[in-house]
Amino acid sequence: MADDDSVDALLALLNSTPVTDGVVEDLMADPDHAADLARRFGGQGTTSEVRELARARDGLQEVARTGTVGDELDQILRDVAQEPSPLTPDGLHWHLAGPAATLPAARAIITWSELVTRRPGRLRPCGNPECRRFLVDRSKGNTARWCSMATCGNRMKARRHYSRQQARETT
Repeated sequence: MADDDSVDALLALLNSTPVTDGVVEDLMADPDHAADLARRFGGQGTTSEVRELARARDGLQEVARTGTVGDELDQILRDVAQEPSPLTPDGLHWHLAGPAATLPAARAIITWSELVTRRPGRLRPCGNPECRRFLVDRSKGNTARWCSMATCGNRMKARRHYSRQQARETT
């Protein structure tokens, strides 16, 4: 099962294209930020790892928004395999094998897959249509709607209130 650190890294990856003042930013254009993300998925932070991780991000964002899985995710996983490590008294452990450049992206895809398989419906886009961020709903009732209550939640509630007030004034 994907642990909290892996899920947090996945969210950081998915949320690396925020909207700031109406313009989509790509946080992975910052080499330090991108290398840090690659390291969070077990990489070294190389340019080729970052490039593959950006491809994985784009594909994972698409599937999280639309439910459509594109070919790029399968292409990243094409030469990757999970292999058992030698047995120890602690049991069986698995590790990824494949081209080094694709391993951080593969780990991101595996984390996404484990999350949507074991906690279906918990990963979703923010309910604010102007926001490009995602959230993992960790609430018991699975009712979270916004990436952040302090920003998107308050903004959406204020819009609904304003809309109701305008409707009352026109009637």
